[in-house]
Amino acid sequence: MTGRTTRADSPAIAFCDVDETLIDAKSMFRFLEFYLEQRGEPEGTYDRLVGELREAARAGVPRTEINRRYYRLYAGESALGLAAAGVRWLRHEERTRPGGLFIPEVERELAGHRAAGDGVVLVSGSFFACLDPIGVRVGATRAYGTRPVVRRGLLTGEVLFPLIGPAKGRVAHATAALLGADLGDCTAYGDHLSDLDLLTAVGHPVAVGEDPGLTAHAERAGWRRLPTGRVATGI
Repeated sequence: MTGRTTRADSPAIAFCDVDETLIDAKSMFRFLEFYLEQRGEPEGTYDRLVGELREAARAGVPRTEINRRYYRLYAGESALGLAAAGVRWLRHEERTRPGGLFIPEVERELAGHRAAGDGVVLVSGSFFACLDPIGVRVGATRAYGTRPVVRRGLLTGEVLFPLIGPAKGRVAHATAALLGADLGDCTAYGDHLSDLDLLTAVGHPVAVGEDPGLTAHAERAGWRRLPTGRVATGI
């Protein structure tokens, strides 16, 4: 981790995207597959549902709308049940995923931030079922994701707003103001051009992986790169 200076009275924050930045997977889809199987859904249900989302993405449907359509799949599901399933999902992923779930280069970076006394804040389009156990696993101070609407303990299928693109930058600004941090002292990690608003919000952006678009932008801007041999895959 490259050096940085901070004022003694100004805490620093390491903001980190999650899917294909911190973990080598798309958490929303890995969790959905696990959850459907645990619920006893017929074979092929996951492929059908995700196939519809991928077809929409190929047709040019915006990422924010794809995100909303994903959460509609959970209409009527218990928030507590999803949270408990998320803990089981992460345990299953860590036990069975070849090569492990977490990207070691980024995990080491976050450990370095924690050792330096920095806060670690996860920022993702994923949701609490995935983010809460991941946050506990890496010692995150906070974890912000897309917030499903919950009524009487059940998800309605709608969301307050998808935490994608520009929304990530707004979260960084709001979190820094809340915690009294100077964004110029803060670091952010992202793997895809959709993370640009998060990365440009801080003084120390880090482009993770080998996404061609983000790599080209990082090189033009003189940002630090953290090669991992992984390329962002999209939906």
